[in-house]
Amino acid sequence: MKKKEEIKNAVVIENLTKEYKMFSRKKDRLLELIFPFYQKHSLFRAVDDLSLNIPKGQILGILGKNGAGKSTLLKMITGVVTPTSGKININGKISSLLELGTAFNPELTGYQNIYENGQVMGLTNEEIKAKEKEIIDFADIGEHLYQPVKTYSSGMFSRLAFACAMNVNPDILIVDEVLSVGDMAFQEKSITKMKEIRERGTTILFVSHSLSAVRNFCDRAIWMKDGKIVMDGKTEEVTEAYKNFMIDEPREKQMKEKMKKAKEIRNKKMNKNSIKIVDVNLDKKEYDLFDDIKVKVKIDNIKNIKKFGVGILIQDSMGEVVSAINSIRIDKVFEIGKNEIDILIKRNCFPQGKYYVNVSICDENIMFSYDKLDFASEFKIDVPKNKIGIPYIEGMCACEYDIS
Repeated sequence: MKKKEEIKNAVVIENLTKEYKMFSRKKDRLLELIFPFYQKHSLFRAVDDLSLNIPKGQILGILGKNGAGKSTLLKMITGVVTPTSGKININGKISSLLELGTAFNPELTGYQNIYENGQVMGLTNEEIKAKEKEIIDFADIGEHLYQPVKTYSSGMFSRLAFACAMNVNPDILIVDEVLSVGDMAFQEKSITKMKEIRERGTTILFVSHSLSAVRNFCDRAIWMKDGKIVMDGKTEEVTEAYKNFMIDEPREKQMKEKMKKAKEIRNKKMNKNSIKIVDVNLDKKEYDLFDDIKVKVKIDNIKNIKKFGVGILIQDSMGEVVSAINSIRIDKVFEIGKNEIDILIKRNCFPQGKYYVNVSICDENIMFSYDKLDFASEFKIDVPKNKIGIPYIEGMCACEYDIS
């Protein structure tokens, strides 16, 4: 009799690990086979002591960069790969869309492969016959159905394999980045079929690099990195964290290098400045879309410059300029004695992300800068989401809108 935990969960994984031997030279692999005492390999952990429970009927999105361990995990769940250690308990029949058509015989026709694939899935000929028309209509490859599979294009092969896998009424469906097969019409049909399967209570493990697909289709998401789960929770929270990681990780390094270089350049010029930027402060570090943003700039007018302007340049995390603001543009010129300047950005319309503030003090014609402070401050923008987790806006510009 199964444990109570196993009955309510479609998949129970405990301390799962998969290691692969890595050899620097081909001959070392052979030498180890011949002489067991000859150890010349290193170990690579594709999945590292991972534990996970997936309740029946849940749609679990799995995110992670290539090499994170996603496919290895799914292959162990399907039984294609044997774990090095740990346990996997499966409660139900699995249909896998990991490697489409792995059970196909290239010498047989598509029609014959429908039956052969069904038998591999544990169906009787009568059960396959009842599904035959549905599979054929779904694949929609015409007379090619009666030709050997080895003559198929990759698109036709994928369509037939997808149709076979989707129409066997599985308890657990595993999908690994296969919704990109075929044209737009076929993708629409595939997504509709996935939704039908979901409504029947099938447990689905869904791997995709499309954050919108995971966000809009899944109940829960996990983010994998280096064979481990680094985040597990609500889909919208995990996808947002993963998106920020994918954007910020490479850009953060570039920005830090730029910030360091800008600081070095400014330090060399400090003694020659007529006006010096002393401090830059924002009223907050995190804003919601359409919040006002207040920037306070403190200066030291060392040489008593009579007239000057102040400007800020806002860059996103990719280094692109998203807004340039300057007092001279609105005919606002400052004079001697003005040592604090307040800048107000009304109802910010920045898409979600991280932003950097660059400040400059310029002459009254914006011909040159008395002082310039790059990366003086930074802030984040949060964008509201609808009830299913889709952001209010995406893209380069945020617009207020209504649709009726």
